[in-house]
Amino acid sequence: MQRIGLGLAALGRPGYMTLHHGRDLDGDYAPADMEARAHAVLDAAYAAGVRYIDVARSYGRGEAFLGSWLASRREGLTVASKWGYTYTADWRVDADPPEIKDHSIATLRRQIVESWGQLGANLAIYQIHSVTSESPVLRDAQVLDMLARLRAMGIRIGLTVSGDGQADVIRRAMDVRRDGERVFDVVQATWNLLERGAEKALCEAHAAGLTVVVKEALANGRLAEPDAKRERLRAVAARVNATPDQVAIAAVLARPWVDVVLSGAATVPQLLSNIRSCELYWDEAIEQFLAPLAMSSNEYWALRRSFVWN
Repeated sequence: MQRIGLGLAALGRPGYMTLHHGRDLDGDYAPADMEARAHAVLDAAYAAGVRYIDVARSYGRGEAFLGSWLASRREGLTVASKWGYTYTADWRVDADPPEIKDHSIATLRRQIVESWGQLGANLAIYQIHSVTSESPVLRDAQVLDMLARLRAMGIRIGLTVSGDGQADVIRRAMDVRRDGERVFDVVQATWNLLERGAEKALCEAHAAGLTVVVKEALANGRLAEPDAKRERLRAVAARVNATPDQVAIAAVLARPWVDVVLSGAATVPQLLSNIRSCELYWDEAIEQFLAPLAMSSNEYWALRRSFVWN
């Protein structure tokens, strides 16, 4: 089973915070052309064995693009979507804000219907989008009760976490129960060579039986084109005859607690390069050589907040 999944954050809307996203799209933001691009990347992913697809209500037309692609019936897919953000950019790159976060029961009720409308019975996992340590959503009885009902209907329930308190949120989510049953089956978190703060909590989640999905393996593009501060990554890539993105994703795949790592590719060549990370050799010498790349979670997330959508 392919451990690499495809995330549609960069494919469903013209603006995103990944470095050089505008260059990747070559300024071609026409909805029909972006849908064709998304379908081409999805086709390449499926042909390469990718069977996990991640999307969200806030990814512009991401669910619609995925839904039209699914109309030809691909077998064996796991489709995960997310609720909690509403896309407000109106297909503009420079919209401020491009999305609005709201974890209320009203948003959940509205967005699950919208997601079903685009994805139908293909929707296998539904996740709270971007829970931070400040979010009260894990204490919202109405939201948790509805998520438990969705779980009883056969949809696996998850959450994605963000910010420098990822580990705390993951541990709190593991304790959430309704009628004695755990609510959450899946956790999606940021882990990469720069930001490792959630590692112990993710290991605990995996041991407890949750599916662990890693996002932002390339740190929003910083590890795909590393600067002089990350020359160690270039050195390893040269040593193993690979590219920096492949080494960065291989580092995630080397964690025994990771079930799926998401590629955020915006083009077919990017996707195919990411997938080749599965072929890389990894050893303790590489692990130790790259360890100094890690930074504090506070520093990582402060820098991420400074990124401009493009």
